[in-house]
Amino acid sequence: MNIALLLSGGTGARMGMDVPKQYLMAGGRLVCSYCMETLFAHPEIDAVQIVVDPAWQEAVVRCGEQLPGRESWESKFRGFSLPGENRQLSIFHGLEDIREYAGDNAYVLVHDAARPLLSAKQVSSCLQGAQGHDGAMPVLPMKDTVYYSRDGRSVGKLLERSTIYAGQAPEVFVLGRYYEANRRLLPEGILGINGSTEPAVMAGMDIAMIPGDEGNFKITTRADLERFLRIMEER
Repeated sequence: MNIALLLSGGTGARMGMDVPKQYLMAGGRLVCSYCMETLFAHPEIDAVQIVVDPAWQEAVVRCGEQLPGRESWESKFRGFSLPGENRQLSIFHGLEDIREYAGDNAYVLVHDAARPLLSAKQVSSCLQGAQGHDGAMPVLPMKDTVYYSRDGRSVGKLLERSTIYAGQAPEVFVLGRYYEANRRLLPEGILGINGSTEPAVMAGMDIAMIPGDEGNFKITTRADLERFLRIMEER
């Protein structure tokens, strides 16, 4: 069983907006609707769990009911999970809810609603990449020269660019092992986690790296939002 865990609980604080970025309108629809459409329509995704603040759950339901092929929404949507104090705690809440209907050997695919340009091809690649492993993560090679600095003010040393990669989403994990990896970090350790794969690595899980997608960028800044809007206009 393959379950998508869609994270749509962010507040958009870094963009300084009243409306979280995933609920902004773009191309006549909510930003979050684009990756929702990809996930619900994908033949290899059996169920979708969504992390959403209660204030936005009604909007997400309306969005889901308006997706092409509404029957996919009705058959795959399994419910909402509450956001946590940080992103990783939101994931943990989602994992707890998913374990109510999925076994430990299921795969959970974690994606951000703020990455609207998710392709069906990338979903398939992530699921295929996880086979024979405890999970898979799409990555991009570093293009720029990378330096290490201890204080953020002076250069410490040059890092070997060929050994450094930028992680993307979606990431796929074997549900049971990933849940335990996160549970062990409670209550305080999980609040210091910045990336979905970090708990898996800390727990010694075997996570395969697969090629990422340059177009699957995350809307974090206003410049990212403007880039996405330009892409929608061109389409």
